[in-house]
Amino acid sequence: MKWLHVGVLALVSTSVYAQGTQPNQQEAGQNATAAPVTSQPTTSDLPKGSDSSTIDKARYVIGPDDSLSITVWKEPTLSGSVPVRPDGMISMALVGDLRAAGRTPMQLADDITEKLKKYIQDPNVSVVVMADASQRIFLIGEVGHVGPVPMTPGMTALQAIAAGGGLTPFANSKKIYILRNEGGKQPKIPFKYKEALKGDDSQMIALKPGDTIVVP
Repeated sequence: MKWLHVGVLALVSTSVYAQGTQPNQQEAGQNATAAPVTSQPTTSDLPKGSDSSTIDKARYVIGPDDSLSITVWKEPTLSGSVPVRPDGMISMALVGDLRAAGRTPMQLADDITEKLKKYIQDPNVSVVVMADASQRIFLIGEVGHVGPVPMTPGMTALQAIAAGGGLTPFANSKKIYILRNEGGKQPKIPFKYKEALKGDDSQMIALKPGDTIVVP
């Protein structure tokens, strides 16, 4: 009986010691070193720039200073990057000078195809706008940021001024006007800033590429 009693005490002591020395799972979880988390880049973190995949080949109108990528299938010497000159023209081997401004990428591809038929049998031409630099308007005068502003579809004069940082305290909001190139002339289009702020539909003037908003 004495040996049995001693054995039971030894077993109980061992169990208590094991429980006392076993680390608490909750504390161990709190003290454990967390694995580093690598954040995934969001859209705002990505480099900004022209995205040719977002340009509608059937609707986008090419303008001066745009950059085009022209591909003629199986004709690497005729393919490559082509800038649109300030006069709206491009230059290509065999084709020569060709007007690009005012044409959509699809229309320009058809024009090039027609020209190349004299030299190549069934030419297959693709035109992609790589940089849409022509799609911008300009702000000058008493605005927060003077200079070019990227133009979005349907942008109004009020939206353009807002994109340029708004008017300065010295701006004369009653004498703002828009300069627009039309047939070699630059007519002044009056813009009533305060009426536009009130939602006057007559002042929701849709801008065109190359327009200049002058804020005295």
